[in-house]
Amino acid sequence: MTATKSNTKKRISIGAAFFFFLIGIIFWGGFNWGMERTNTLEFCISCHEMKDNVYEEYTPTIHYSNRTGVRATCADCHVPKEWIHKVVRKIQATRELYHHYITGDVDTPEKFDAKRLQLAMNVWKTMKRTDSRECRNCHNFESMNPKFQQPRARKQHLNAFDTGQTCIDCHKGIAHKNVRKQLSDEELEALEAPNPAYIREVPEMYKLGMKEVEALEAEQAAKEKAEKEKARKAAKAAKEAEKKRIDAAVAAALAAQGGGGAATNAAASTAASSGASFGIDWSAVPDREITIFYPGQTSIEWALNGRDHGGARPFEKGGDRCTTCHDKETADMGQKMVTGEKAEPTPIPGKRGSIPVKVQASHDKENFYLRFEWEDTDHVPVPFVEGGKMDPENPMKIAIVLTTDTVEYADRAGCWGACHHDARTMPHAPEQATLDASEAAKVIDLKQGVTKYLKESRTKIEVKGRRGKKRGGWDKLKSPEEIQAELDAGHFMDLMRYSSGSKKTENGYVLEQRHMSGGGQFDVNASKEGNTWVVEMKRKLNTGKTGDIALEAGKLYDFSFAIHDDYSNARFHHVSLGYKLGLDNEEAEINVVGK
Repeated sequence: MTATKSNTKKRISIGAAFFFFLIGIIFWGGFNWGMERTNTLEFCISCHEMKDNVYEEYTPTIHYSNRTGVRATCADCHVPKEWIHKVVRKIQATRELYHHYITGDVDTPEKFDAKRLQLAMNVWKTMKRTDSRECRNCHNFESMNPKFQQPRARKQHLNAFDTGQTCIDCHKGIAHKNVRKQLSDEELEALEAPNPAYIREVPEMYKLGMKEVEALEAEQAAKEKAEKEKARKAAKAAKEAEKKRIDAAVAAALAAQGGGGAATNAAASTAASSGASFGIDWSAVPDREITIFYPGQTSIEWALNGRDHGGARPFEKGGDRCTTCHDKETADMGQKMVTGEKAEPTPIPGKRGSIPVKVQASHDKENFYLRFEWEDTDHVPVPFVEGGKMDPENPMKIAIVLTTDTVEYADRAGCWGACHHDARTMPHAPEQATLDASEAAKVIDLKQGVTKYLKESRTKIEVKGRRGKKRGGWDKLKSPEEIQAELDAGHFMDLMRYSSGSKKTENGYVLEQRHMSGGGQFDVNASKEGNTWVVEMKRKLNTGKTGDIALEAGKLYDFSFAIHDDYSNARFHHVSLGYKLGLDNEEAEINVVGK
């Protein structure tokens, strides 16, 4: 009897355990089904707040449709995969039901937009706190290969490893309307500041990828160099053959005439056929193609401001050069700005966004030579200028800037350090009446507005524009004695310019304002051959004049240039990034070869 009761209890226990096991499976399965069902895209957009707002913004993005066919849906970005974190997120989501069914405070597009920044901030702060956990479910640093990334992305990811930045610091607005610019500078700096806890070793795969990229780029550079050298030699051989042909023709003509006075004409013909200018045979000088671009209203303050420029932190804090990220992107950048997509409130329909320019440089014992060559364009009338031409007298102007790293920002940005947010035609340009009545007008020339100037000449430059302040520092002049001390210390930009219509050459410098005279002799040969502009420049290596950079072997200089094409003026030109120039220096980006 006792054994029977024991067996009965055992069977009941087993049956109860099996029953509760089945109940547990059913409950667990139902719970898990519910969890997964609420993670689907269909569920997420079943309420019109999502479907009519963020879903419409999401569908044109790369997370919805891309070349690989991998779609990241709402849950991939907003619901953790780990069980505990997922349950916590689901509990938090009940607040969204409250706002949907009870308050209705986001049930129209207008209400949603009114709360959009707050909603975005909630997500950004969560992602910042979790080191962008959901981003890294797909975009793991360990599996990134820089070989397939743009130069800018490679550099920024290396910065992220070293400083402790996380995905959301740079990638806000990647799937929805970007409201990042609505944050104040203080909020942005706090939200996007690197977190030392997120500093990580550069993954081995990334290091290997960087080596592959560097090898590929070196191979491509060597190939391009070999092709250019081959083309240069072919051009030189062709010119030599042409010279011989002309010499032979002239000799034959002289022989037929019995010799004599045509010798001078023969010599002139030979010189003309050699392709030499200022005594330089340019066919023997290596060249570099630099794509200059339309800059819009991108001042140095713009470059230093995180709301405007995503690379502000690595530029200012890390010392990254503009060329590091943008050398291969200038055409795309120019197109965005010339069309008004970015940093340009008054676009000129039809104006080109960039110009590829062939640049060559040479020197002898006394002089420095530059040659520029580029294709011209058909005239594009400016709609907001009477007659359509800003500078009707000059179809083209070209300016070059030389400076040293002692000028702040010149080492990274070239001449950009002289372009400010309060210069004429820029967003914070003062009214002319304000300029005329200012104390600064007694010291510098402001009759045509604020021109280029350097930070070294001001007591303060407003960069952020916080609390309604105007950016720049046109009226914060140092004393004349202090400015002279800066000039004596070499803190200036050497500026040379040529205007094609007036044939005018100018050699000056930039410090407290733009000076267009005072430098040494500056000679220019310019011609338009068919649809191609060719401009050759000559200046002494050391003029001994105020505002002229003395060029010496063994040193690197910061070099930039700008072209005002199609009768343009002021900021409506095309500009280069800042490059390094050196005499007989293979490491220089512009190598000034000796002859």
